Amino acid sequence: MWFILFWLYQIYLIPKLIYAYILNKNNKIKERDSFVYGVAGRWARFLVKMTGSTVKVIGEENIPHNSPVVFIGNHQGNFDIPIYLGYINKPKAFISKIEIKKIPFISTWMKYMNCIFMERDDVRQSLKAINEGVEYIKQGYSYVIFPEGSRSKGDNINEFKTGSFKLALKAEVPIVPVTMKGSYKIMEKNGFFITPAYIEVIISPAIETAGMSKEDARNIQDKVKNIISSNL
Repeated sequence: MWFILFWLYQIYLIPKLIYAYILNKNNKIKERDSFVYGVAGRWARFLVKMTGSTVKVIGEENIPHNSPVVFIGNHQGNFDIPIYLGYINKPKAFISKIEIKKIPFISTWMKYMNCIFMERDDVRQSLKAINEGVEYIKQGYSYVIFPEGSRSKGDNINEFKTGSFKLALKAEVPIVPVTMKGSYKIMEKNGFFITPAYIEVIISPAIETAGMSKEDARNIQDKVKNIISSNL
C-alpha cells in the first residue's frame, strides 16, 4: 500500500513538476528553488508519516543559517533522504549515485534541486561532480553527503570514504555532522516490510573548514565519524 501511494503521489505532483520546469526555463531560479524545496519537504513528510513513524530532531540550533553547509551523516536506510528533506529546516541537495538518474520523476525533481550525480568508479567524473558541487555552494546551495556510500542497515557505521570530505574542504564551508538513529527500523530491519519507528536526528555543532590546517584536514574524516558515532 505504501509503495502504491508513493507512485500515486508522484503522479499527483506532475502539474507541480511542470510548473517547476516553467520556472526553470524562464530562469526564475529563486522562485524555482522556493517552490521545489517546499514541494519536496511536504512530499518527504508525507512519506514518513505514512509509515506511522515519529521523527525527533535534536540540535537544529547548530545549523548555520547565514551560509551554505555540507551535512555529513551516517546512512542507515532508504528513509534517511525523506527525513533530511522533511525535518531539517534548511534547503539542501544531495550527492547521489548516478543510478538514481534512471528513476522517473524523482530524478527530475533532484535536477531542479541541483543534486549532483556521481559515478563512484569513475575518478574523472567524480572530480568533475565535486567541482560542480563547489560552484553550486558558491551560489548558496547546501549539500548532504553520506560518506559510507551505502546503507549500513543498522546502528553500525561503515568505513567513511575519504573523497566525501573534498566538497566541504574545497568550498571552505562548515561541515555539519548528523547522526541518524533508528531510520533502518522503518524498512531495512524488516526486509521489505514497512513498520512504524522512532527516529532521532542529532545535529552536532558545525566544524569550520575555512583556514583549516593541512593536519586538521587530514584528520577531519576520523573527527566527524567519531562525533556521529558518539551519538548512536
